Amino acid sequence: MKNLKHILGTLLLTALVFTSCTKNDNDNDSLIIPATAQEFDAIREQALEDLTQTFQFNAEDGSINLTSEKGVEIYINGGCLTKNGVAVTGAVELEFIEIFDKGNMLTTNKPTMGILPNGDKALLITGGEFFVQATQNGVALETNCGFQMQIPTDLTGGADNDMILWNGIIDEDGNLAWAEEKRDAQGQGGVFAEGNQYYGFFQSFGWSNVDRFYSDPRPKTTILVAVPTGYDNTNSSVYLSYDGEDSGLAGLDTYDAQTGLFSEHYGQIPIGLECHVIFATEDGGDWKYAIKAVTIVENGIITFTEGETSIATEAQLTTIINALP
Repeated sequence: MKNLKHILGTLLLTALVFTSCTKNDNDNDSLIIPATAQEFDAIREQALEDLTQTFQFNAEDGSINLTSEKGVEIYINGGCLTKNGVAVTGAVELEFIEIFDKGNMLTTNKPTMGILPNGDKALLITGGEFFVQATQNGVALETNCGFQMQIPTDLTGGADNDMILWNGIIDEDGNLAWAEEKRDAQGQGGVFAEGNQYYGFFQSFGWSNVDRFYSDPRPKTTILVAVPTGYDNTNSSVYLSYDGEDSGLAGLDTYDAQTGLFSEHYGQIPIGLECHVIFATEDGGDWKYAIKAVTIVENGIITFTEGETSIATEAQLTTIINALP
């Protein structure tokens, strides 16, 4: 079955690559105008906006149940909401984002990189990434009793009892990493699987994740990635899609301005791993990208050139990434 999926995924990927626009193959690199940081940020913000769902309710309604587009059940108590420490009354808006596939992880820049106890980062396999925020008249609210979600496990390949909860931390460059959520003093919080659902108990609003670390016993290494001239970590990104893992996407979050290389400098990538390395940036409001199938070697260097890039819409790129084996 896995071999069949690999073959079908490869055929679909090949078809999509050839149907997207490949205008750069014969261009003179000196004529290429790279995206600005603002343009790259804007296309990722648009991807987030495209995934944002909104719900309205009254705080006086008490406990309410909301259902997302993918079938996630959100349970929230309006009586627990506060604004600047004061109990909320009246109309409330809830923003909700759900991400289950690596195509949407890439376009929104929300890879699944978990923070290890020593501060390094490694790939997480997800049961779903979520953003939840209640607001009133544009002001973010807080909850003093948390909220719950019921998440269908078939969205990420079935139940996994090793899943735990993680909180999203966004750094000054806008990159997201995940820190394990600790239970509070009363032992509240956490997630468990039962039947075909995950039951998550969240203590605060913001980015959250149902995840576990990817596990591979093989020796690990670092890798370096060179991108086309004119691109760096402000106007482009590099990601790793591990073959056989549909619900996780690694990101290379380090860039050396002197060498012009992106790096996975934590030494967490298995030697011999079959994966796809992805370069992504913006071009005229669309996505410019390149993908290479790679088998990881110790201290390997992967190079992308301008001639290898193609252009795709957000929807096209999402489909292409999700079709990777």
